[in-house]
Amino acid sequence: MARAPLLQLSDISLTFGGDPVFNGLDLVVQQGDHVALVGRNGSGKSTLMKVMASLVEADSGSRIIRPGTAVGYMDQHPDISGFDTLGEFAASGLAAGEEYKVAMAAEGLKFDPDGKTATASGGERRRAALAKLLAEAPGLMLLDEPTNHLDIEAIAWLEDQLKNTRAAFVLISHDRAFLRALTKATLWIDRGAVRRQEQGFDAFEAWRDKTWEEEDINRHKLDRKIKSEARWAVEGISARRKRNQGRVRALGDLRAERGNMIRRQGAAAMALDSGQKSGKRVVEAFGISKTFDGKTICRDFSIKIARGDRIAFVGPNGVGKTTLLKMLTGELAPDGGEVKLGTRLEMAVFDQNRSKLDPDLSLWDSMTSEEGMRVSGKADQVMVRGQPKHVVGYLKEFLFDESQVRAPVRSLSGGEKARLLLAKIMARESNVLVLDEPTNDLDVETLDLLQELLTDFDGTVLLVSHDRDFIDRVATMTVAMEGDGDATLYPGGWSDYQDQRQERLGIDVTVKPSRQNGGKSAAAEKKPAGALSYTEQHRLEELPGIMERLEAEIVKVTDFMSDPDLFTKEPLKFQKATDALLERQAALDAAEEEWMALEDRAAK
Repeated sequence: MARAPLLQLSDISLTFGGDPVFNGLDLVVQQGDHVALVGRNGSGKSTLMKVMASLVEADSGSRIIRPGTAVGYMDQHPDISGFDTLGEFAASGLAAGEEYKVAMAAEGLKFDPDGKTATASGGERRRAALAKLLAEAPGLMLLDEPTNHLDIEAIAWLEDQLKNTRAAFVLISHDRAFLRALTKATLWIDRGAVRRQEQGFDAFEAWRDKTWEEEDINRHKLDRKIKSEARWAVEGISARRKRNQGRVRALGDLRAERGNMIRRQGAAAMALDSGQKSGKRVVEAFGISKTFDGKTICRDFSIKIARGDRIAFVGPNGVGKTTLLKMLTGELAPDGGEVKLGTRLEMAVFDQNRSKLDPDLSLWDSMTSEEGMRVSGKADQVMVRGQPKHVVGYLKEFLFDESQVRAPVRSLSGGEKARLLLAKIMARESNVLVLDEPTNDLDVETLDLLQELLTDFDGTVLLVSHDRDFIDRVATMTVAMEGDGDATLYPGGWSDYQDQRQERLGIDVTVKPSRQNGGKSAAAEKKPAGALSYTEQHRLEELPGIMERLEAEIVKVTDFMSDPDLFTKEPLKFQKATDALLERQAALDAAEEEWMALEDRAAK
């Protein structure tokens, strides 16, 4: 006889502020489930998890827990008041003698159990809450963004713990690699309803796209049927009034059905404009060193960053990634060595602490009060990449509704704060993007769009992130900071860095596909062909994709210029298009010559 599920929600309805979050929602969590809970920012993922944890009471419906099942919830903002140290808080639910479980979790998650709660940072609080949950080991764990504020080593430790747990868990995360490695089923919350698929996150996007495609087909069919029935009603109802009242009522039902179809929330209309080109040299560092409180951040580090490079900085928390970034951008002076910045640099900075957002300002004032963004004499407009735009309209492009624009920034979720900061950055023209942990709290669709924008960005990107998948899809070079002042350059993204590092240490490398070079990892080739260095070999593999992108851009520009009236009606646009075409053609010629030279050397 089948056992009852661990958790069952039936016909759950919940309303906040007059708007329904859920209506008639059902879901089941079975013993041993490893489930991804996915959905857009603002779709109600965290709220649903709190309903599952019985921390939020639904307006109607039922929540049933199998008798004897303990449910544990990791809060993004844990209440640690009343405890002197983080360790006391984490051990508060354990029996006497089990405190060692907190010590084990603290070692893996990298926080000090003796740290005082009064001075603990948000990240330390979250790690203590996660340690508390792991130490208590309930039968069902509810994990809301557990990887935020964890470095890659701690994420790998947590991944290993969850892989080997016998408990069921439901997991909200923006980290694709983490979700792919751990989940075997997916709960998708979309417009107040929850769908379930018995496959892990790796199959989610194909399932989502197929579902949306079927919805679009059904919506189109319904629109055609309504149009046909409405035409009949106008043309034939007067001759057959009594016999066809049922058909008229059916038409009303069709229209009601169409009205009840909730349109999907569109993707944020994010865009980047690099403005004027920077010089070819963006940053050059020569033998720089830095020490803080006796700790060496970097020692004799050199790097040349050219226009168009996408450099990822990786390493454990506290190793000094942000400090190195600040030295390379001129915000902080090194103790030794020299940093030279290139010409015509326009930097935009995404700060991991969101310090550029004043929590007391409204979203409206946050956009219009900043120097250089507001339109002179108009308090309701902002300059967006050189063009005036109404502040409400611009915020709507980033998925904020009118009811939010007068609300204080502090009322926003983590994902909404990230989107607001992106809105501020993307309103400006910039040719160097400095992104310190930009992926925290963003949903999968927004991450996809951000990755596409960074890939196509005609400027330079400096990125600090613990998101392995995002690094793989964006970075062309990785700076690995491994402690004791060591910072090493590796071509490619996270997977390439891992393979090359293992090969350098003499460890047998398992060949894995890489997103950076058409499915082949750098280690898959084992040794660079011919006389090519690793950097040259990576460049050889990268060039075909670059040439393909340039060819596609040339086609687009050529199509745009094919309008015979463009020169007379829009001479400025025509001139810009001409310049863009000449520039891309020159870049394509140079890329082809470089590819042929490298290919010739590799063949020898």
